[in-house]
Amino acid sequence: MIAANIWHWWIGVVLTGVGVLTAVGLVAGYLKSVTALKHPLGRRQGDSEL
Repeated sequence: MIAANIWHWWIGVVLTGVGVLTAVGLVAGYLKSVTALKHPLGRRQGDSEL
């Protein structure tokens, strides 16, 4: 009975960590996607004047 209580706690800790990492990854991916649209790769405006 005590082993079930211990495993229950550790599974909760692991799932919480996975959830937090997933949320951070989604936010980072979203921000990367948004800034890629705002500042596309390629030749910059200032490079064409050289």
